[in-house]
Amino acid sequence: MAWVEYQLPNLIVGAITKESIYGAFENGITAEQIISFLKQNAHPRVADKIPAVPENVTDQIRLWESDRNRVEMIPSHLYEDFPSKEWFEQCCDHARDHGYLLWEDSRRMRLIVRGEFHPEMREFLRRQR
Repeated sequence: MAWVEYQLPNLIVGAITKESIYGAFENGITAEQIISFLKQNAHPRVADKIPAVPENVTDQIRLWESDRNRVEMIPSHLYEDFPSKEWFEQCCDHARDHGYLLWEDSRRMRLIVRGEFHPEMREFLRRQR
């Protein structure tokens, strides 16, 4: 959350936190919109300076946005403990051929498929038994 430290008739002094920025991102506000807001609402004495918002502040806001967007969460399902290497490879081939496969570890015989295809994969495993 952003903390308001002082509020005067023509000035608000506050702190921007990672949590407050992430909250803004979750509500669809972009880093560029936040930076634009800070520039547009800068105190007149600061607004005349170039840059009106310090580069370390704008860089940090952009970094937090790129950090948040770096990882994509995909619901998935892990399959492991296959009775044989052959069965594991058949499952990998099936998942790969149908576009379900997200990751596989041949050495440990584990694979991860997209979560929405778990029923199809479960049915394939049932038929293979």
